[in-house]
Amino acid sequence: MTRIITGFVLGVIVLLSLIAGGWALFLLTLLFIIFATKEYVIILKHKGFYPSLKVILFADAFLAVLAYLNKFNMLSFAITICSISTFMWVLFKGRQPYIANVATTILGFIYGGLFPLYLIFLRDIGSAPTYSYMLKSTGDCVGQGFVILLFFSVLVTDVGCYYFGCNFGRHKLAPIISPNKTIEGSIGGTACAVAVSFIIGYIIHLAWYHCVIAGILIAIFSQIGDLCESLIKRDAGVKDSGSTLPGHGGFLDRTDSYVFTLPVLYYYFQYVVHNPNTIRSICDFFKGLW
Repeated sequence: MTRIITGFVLGVIVLLSLIAGGWALFLLTLLFIIFATKEYVIILKHKGFYPSLKVILFADAFLAVLAYLNKFNMLSFAITICSISTFMWVLFKGRQPYIANVATTILGFIYGGLFPLYLIFLRDIGSAPTYSYMLKSTGDCVGQGFVILLFFSVLVTDVGCYYFGCNFGRHKLAPIISPNKTIEGSIGGTACAVAVSFIIGYIIHLAWYHCVIAGILIAIFSQIGDLCESLIKRDAGVKDSGSTLPGHGGFLDRTDSYVFTLPVLYYYFQYVVHNPNTIRSICDFFKGLW
């Protein structure tokens, strides 16, 4: 019951923030990033690594402000500054193991800081009112429909994987990293993701083939994200990333399915669905080389 209540409350808050966008989504994303970053640093300490929490939080805040201002073109600049800051921290205040501490600090603000911020970039797709893909019910822009599609598709992927895995699972998907996950569960979760993507895609006027591709991408990368977080925890010898969320563990445990899915879906929706001319230009470029 604790797990159900926590999941319901958290889901409502996230859904309302996705719909509202703006400050609400920015603050929610930043809150998740801060808690997840602290959990990440604690996990790595179990492994004997000492990434800098202060450097990661500085980088997270820097990247978050750029995301809120929709300065996507400045991300490479920000990552460069944050990476140099990481080496400076190790140079002047770090301790052994030096290389591992540099690597895990940079990984911290990429994995736990940059990737989640793609939620804001995804929500901002088509923010100008001239774009045509819109929700019928609200008249809002495409980004709102995309994040809602992503949210529910990831949710049903997790539920589908669990249901089909428990009832039909026979073959292990990743026996060393996560022995309870099965290939049958993965296939069932993918089918659920595609079905929900179809339903929401119909509402937001998304072509059926984009619904299929988006559903498959969401299912694949949400499961990869889940497995990668399990890999980090298993390598560090911990069961849960934290205990902040009653019945659910930590923030990393609840958001791992979104970490890789967000950037992948952003690039797909932005450059394939929303701006198909970009793909045509790339194809024309390679044709010209031949």
